[in-house]
Amino acid sequence: MPERIKSKVDDAVLVARRRSQVIGASIQLFGKRGYYATTVREIAERAGVSTGLVYQYFGDKEDILFLALQTVLDAYKERIPRATEGIEGPLMRFRAAVHAYARVIDANIDATVLAYRETKSVGRARRDIIKQKESETNALIEAHVRDCIKAGLFEKVDPELITYQIVMIAHAWALKAWHWAGRLTVEQYVDRNLALLLHPLLTERGRRENLRLVSASA
Repeated sequence: MPERIKSKVDDAVLVARRRSQVIGASIQLFGKRGYYATTVREIAERAGVSTGLVYQYFGDKEDILFLALQTVLDAYKERIPRATEGIEGPLMRFRAAVHAYARVIDANIDATVLAYRETKSVGRARRDIIKQKESETNALIEAHVRDCIKAGLFEKVDPELITYQIVMIAHAWALKAWHWAGRLTVEQYVDRNLALLLHPLLTERGRRENLRLVSASA
């Protein structure tokens, strides 16, 4: 159920570039000052454009926030399939998907935190769209959990519950960035959390496969 944000400019490439410019500025300001305290004029100044130009690409401030909130969600749908493409083993695909998810978070820390703080600030219909997009991106992870269960690598666990555990672990990288900065890379963070998460999930066969994959990457 996508919603199209109207633009007065027809050039798709120019629209994408200008919107990215404005959204980047808005994420910084919304994160620092909050959605309601930030004005479109301030966003324009931070983006280095005129207020009038902003209104060429967005109808109002909520349009800007709505597209900003979709930034990370759309990145998941692009990056996770790309990261797992061509990988044959279910467990290796699962690990690659989790790493890809976390890398998106790492590249969009401010936007991830913004989603926690300001999703409530968009209208109900738009919140429903955000929720639907989140469910779709979570399904990308859940599919790999199900594949591991089907292959006999994971115990018969609740795939949706495990997926949300993974999501929360990845989001904690952004929410607690002040703590982890300089201590671990995002890859190290994911590997250490997977070591904890997978221990009770893996079957005997899964443990052997996981040990092989970890040893190969060491």
